[in-house]
Amino acid sequence: MYEQLSNEVHRVIKQANAIAREYELEYVGTEHVLLAIAEGVRDSGAQILKGRGLSKDKIKAEVDKLVKASMEDTWVFGRLPGTPHFRNVVALAIEEARKLGSKEVCTEHLLLALLLEKGCVAQKALSSLGLAQAAVRQEIQARTPTP
Repeated sequence: MYEQLSNEVHRVIKQANAIAREYELEYVGTEHVLLAIAEGVRDSGAQILKGRGLSKDKIKAEVDKLVKASMEDTWVFGRLPGTPHFRNVVALAIEEARKLGSKEVCTEHLLLALLLEKGCVAQKALSSLGLAQAAVRQEIQARTPTP
């Protein structure tokens, strides 16, 4: 089975690029993907976040706090368009979609991958806000119709 990226995932990636530009950065990181998911309305990733009380503003505040701290710690010149964490998250989302029996990768798979990618800004923000990988996986399974 070959997974296709859903229209929502394409929207998220496009929006993540726009968010990175708003931050005046030259790379797209997991934090930008998380913020783009949070901006969604109907897709499952956004609904899971909102259902857990995680608004776009609440997530942005946590991401901004973490990014500010990391920028004070390091200075990196010439970053690539997608960070290694970003590339890992896309690969993890594809794998999670496959494990969950989905024919396409959707925002809920991206959200789960963000929680699985240890050490990235999005994972730290979600953990700090109380979102656990097991709970998200369980919710995704509950939302998925059984054959």
